[in-house]
Amino acid sequence: MIGRRLRQLRLARNLSLEALAAEMGGIVTKQALSKYEHDKAHPSPIVLTKLASVLRVKAAYLFHEPTISVEFITYRKSSTLLKKEKERVKGIVEQALEDRVRLQELSGQFDGSVIPVKEWRVNDLEDAEHAAEELRGRWKLGLDPISNTCATLEDHALAVLTVEANERFDGISAIARDDEQHVKAVAIVTRRGIDGERQRLNLAHELGHIALDISEDVDEERAAFRFGAAFLAPRERLFDEVGTKRALIQTAELLLLKKQFGISMQALVHRLHDLGIITDSYYKQWWPLFNSYGWRRKEPEELPYEEPHWLRRTALRLLAEGLINQDDAERMLGERIELEQPVSVIQRRAFLKLPLAKRRQILAEQAKRMAKHYEEDTEWREFQGGDVVEY
Repeated sequence: MIGRRLRQLRLARNLSLEALAAEMGGIVTKQALSKYEHDKAHPSPIVLTKLASVLRVKAAYLFHEPTISVEFITYRKSSTLLKKEKERVKGIVEQALEDRVRLQELSGQFDGSVIPVKEWRVNDLEDAEHAAEELRGRWKLGLDPISNTCATLEDHALAVLTVEANERFDGISAIARDDEQHVKAVAIVTRRGIDGERQRLNLAHELGHIALDISEDVDEERAAFRFGAAFLAPRERLFDEVGTKRALIQTAELLLLKKQFGISMQALVHRLHDLGIITDSYYKQWWPLFNSYGWRRKEPEELPYEEPHWLRRTALRLLAEGLINQDDAERMLGERIELEQPVSVIQRRAFLKLPLAKRRQILAEQAKRMAKHYEEDTEWREFQGGDVVEY
């Protein structure tokens, strides 16, 4: 049965049933493809081979049923992402999490039980602040700014995924469980190519959605934002840097704080207000100023985008160790991998490609050199006949 896998791959490749039929050269209709996805019909070997080629997998992969179930943390209420785009992102994440679980098991890395899923109950926004402080303490991060949020999450068993998506997409998180509902992996997903300060807060925000068990009486987005901001800019460290009460802050100072903590100036103003460092009236004065500078959409001195590395590093390691094959590694990474082989292997292959007569000539020349070597070196004669030489 290939229905579930076929739909997952089609959505991940951003193909409608009609588009997939067109990619296959019209050898099958979109109605037939729909039947395949609902397991009401089975493709012929020819159609199956073409399907695999278009979806960039081996035909056998279509018969591998997903080994996990994936729960998606709801898209932000402000999200206007179209249903088709949401389905595409979900398809990508489902496949990526399945690969993640497999690589974790093969490499012996991580255990889903170490991930803080819905661990902190939040009855007010201050609870979200405390949760961020406790998690930083558990991960031994101290109060210093986090130099690389992406790497910090990957170091603590969280999968960081980046996807191509339109600007309406902010982020999403997902939890992978096995048949017994044990957590096997957790993914935080952001849009590729956004500015670093926005990416970092999105990652921390989605971490909040994963870690917090938020009461219905609390605004979920505000709680996740409070957690994310506290995770990146700890209260005590911020008090040390700017003080506990401020009547005036220069934009130049905000820019320096942005570089230090790795979050936007707008997020910093929110943070200062949440902590009571600036008053309501002063907080409200900042937004017309940001608008006048055009900084609501694009701030000066953007921070670099952080790239995740766990997937690539682990896939290449397991490929080198022979625990996954090249096809699997290329499918997971979405790129062609040129394997580097030892010189001896390359030389043997080059030798075998030579004409038979040339190979015999080379072997004969090598035999002559070895014969001459043994004629000149007499030490080996002392071992003839099983005699033992004592030194």
